[in-house]
Amino acid sequence: MNGWTQVSTATRLLEAAAVKDAKIEVSGVLSGMPMVRLAPGVHLRGGTLRFAAKGLQLTRDNVLENTRVETPEHELAIHNGLSEPTIGALVLNDVETVGQVCLLADGAVRGGRVDVDGLRVERADVRQRAERPGGYGVKVMQGAFTLWNRQPDGECAIKATLLGIGAGSPEAPVRGSGVFVAGYGDVGGRVEVDVLRTEEIHTDGGITAGTPDLISGAVFVVSGACVGEVVNAGSVTTYGANDMVLDNWGLVGRWIALERVTSHGPSAIGFVNFGAIDDVNITAAIETHGPGARGFNLYDGSLRHASFESIRTNGDGAVGIQVAKDLPRLEITGDLVTAGGEGASLVKGVQTRLKAIALSIQQGGHVGNVAIGGRMATLGDGVVTLDADGILDELRVEGGIAALGKGSTPVRTEHKIRGLEAIRIETAASESPDRTTEL
Repeated sequence: MNGWTQVSTATRLLEAAAVKDAKIEVSGVLSGMPMVRLAPGVHLRGGTLRFAAKGLQLTRDNVLENTRVETPEHELAIHNGLSEPTIGALVLNDVETVGQVCLLADGAVRGGRVDVDGLRVERADVRQRAERPGGYGVKVMQGAFTLWNRQPDGECAIKATLLGIGAGSPEAPVRGSGVFVAGYGDVGGRVEVDVLRTEEIHTDGGITAGTPDLISGAVFVVSGACVGEVVNAGSVTTYGANDMVLDNWGLVGRWIALERVTSHGPSAIGFVNFGAIDDVNITAAIETHGPGARGFNLYDGSLRHASFESIRTNGDGAVGIQVAKDLPRLEITGDLVTAGGEGASLVKGVQTRLKAIALSIQQGGHVGNVAIGGRMATLGDGVVTLDADGILDELRVEGGIAALGKGSTPVRTEHKIRGLEAIRIETAASESPDRTTEL
């Protein structure tokens, strides 16, 4: 059959997989196997492979397609060996797993290429993986899909195109991070991805609330990763404490989210940037539920333009948008709303008391132009809706600024903001919501 070896038993699979450049077609369900190592050049398709421990080990220039690999959730369903100098080109097309998919440049492996077009990690639990990159006062859990260059040599690179990656479900979110792409760090081996496109992602890191030094991320571009374009084509949801929904420590050209971005848990932030991004375009709602679960943070790094459909936080200490760096343009099509008061939130590895400000421009932060098509509002008590310690050049809010909680303030700033005088201001004590308040 055009050079394909038909396999329907575990014994026959072990024999065929040891032959370099073999083409293997699996039929049915094979179980009771030890780890199966694919020799260089092996192309495997079809069937369901069930393992009691580790699953498939790739070596070099392997292709997997239209196959399902099942291991215990805490095991490696698909991984690569570390004895070859390169992984060559590893290809995963229409693959399903129970268990982690983990591809590394480590040991003897200094680089290669990874191409994914359709990968679904149904269930995985990576909470016990001891190797975790660190930065900004925290460590990051590995992902159900992990692509990581751990080589310190800056000449080592993995190139990749990653399409159609999904993980978990509402009933069974993956435990740990979801999609994790990382290099060695700010200096060292790199991962270079032209496109990272995700489908539906559901994660729960299982981190104890109040933990100051550990986080996870549903989609996480870690230091040393360079991504031309991230596209979240499916909804992205987290369910636990310190579970960032979207997080960037690396270099990203453009980040697009087409479906909802949602978190449920303390300090579980919608979108965090510590790296460099040219353009962020979130075309569906960001919504967070939990104390300290902020909507969007630009704490470090750089960002030229950010556009959101809407942002709503529901928790004490859950700031809507927090900016500590330069952001030339910020746009929100709909509303920016917070519903909480004061509470704890994880900030750079420290549990910090914050108030649920709608838009906070911190000292040293600078926003050029803000345009909001809906309203900017706070519903909680004792908070400020627009708090500008830093500089805001120009502001337009079509639906007005509202501070509707007891003792809350619509605007606090010592700097002139162009356009502020034309914006309708509403407070809980306003005689008329249509009246413009003199500031």
